[in-house]
Amino acid sequence: MLEHLKTNNRAWAARMISADPGFFRRLEGQQAPQYLWIGCSDSRVPANEIVGLDPGELFVHRNVANLAPPQDANYLSVLQFAVDVLKVKHVMVVGHYGCGGVSAAVDGKRRGLVDHWLHPIREVAQECRDELDAIEDAQARLNRLCELNVIRQVRNVASDVFVQDAWARRQELCVHGWVYSLANGVVRDLDVTVGQP
Repeated sequence: MLEHLKTNNRAWAARMISADPGFFRRLEGQQAPQYLWIGCSDSRVPANEIVGLDPGELFVHRNVANLAPPQDANYLSVLQFAVDVLKVKHVMVVGHYGCGGVSAAVDGKRRGLVDHWLHPIREVAQECRDELDAIEDAQARLNRLCELNVIRQVRNVASDVFVQDAWARRQELCVHGWVYSLANGVVRDLDVTVGQP
């Protein structure tokens, strides 16, 4: 089963060794990324590839619609490990245009458990209803909601106690908000970086 994936893996490993014979020995030795990527689970958004980093250079947490909810133990465990143990210098919350999770949050259809997960996006949409209603084009409105969701998640990360404690001890740490375009592969910085309390 899945022989093509195993074959792809062996070819990838051989290419890595051919390009850099010591690559896996270094990777095995230590994980020391400077970046934490909080992104969407969407298979079209491969974190390392988008920013041109090798394995070991980017610590990654992905979930539906790139949420950073303060009650999610999985996300909080990743954040704490990244900040307190790995001492990352940058946390990037990265959404993407055309996000199915963002769309599902506001399309009025019921899907089950994921509806609970996406509730914070509905809250953002409600809070920003006037701004969103002023956008006539439906796709442009969803794209703006993708941006607003990233901005909210940046606030969630920046207000978390692990991040606040890191800043209190003068640890170098910035939280950034980006949106990736599936149409052209380019990341857009939303200019909402937070680097202090």
